Amino acid sequence: MLRAHKAAQAEELLKLGVRQTGDTLVCAHPDGSLTHPRWISKKWAKAIIKESGLPRRGGVHHLRHAHATQMLANGVHIKVASERLGHSTTGITMDLYQHVMPGMQDDAAAQIDAAYQKAIAGPSRDQG
Repeated sequence: MLRAHKAAQAEELLKLGVRQTGDTLVCAHPDGSLTHPRWISKKWAKAIIKESGLPRRGGVHHLRHAHATQMLANGVHIKVASERLGHSTTGITMDLYQHVMPGMQDDAAAQIDAAYQKAIAGPSRDQG
């Protein structure tokens, strides 16, 4: 959906004689100028939410939280999630979203246990 939006946006900007760059705003008026966040929520986010079939519970900020929650709940590394969200530190991300990672300690313990069990068992016969 984002690729299609960027392609359509590039075509509209070219009609105005403006070339799309890496700094071009995703959520912009047709001439590329900055839009107010409320306008984005009213026009753009509602359309995306309606098209996706998700329940309508908020605007762009809710989509941001949903994105963060899904990343972390599905095992995306905290550093990657933090960078995508634009947080200055992973601590901010952890403080806001640690509730969606309840099994994190159990997963860490299981991984360490598996490593210890492998070390105790010694090299496998297949490895020589």
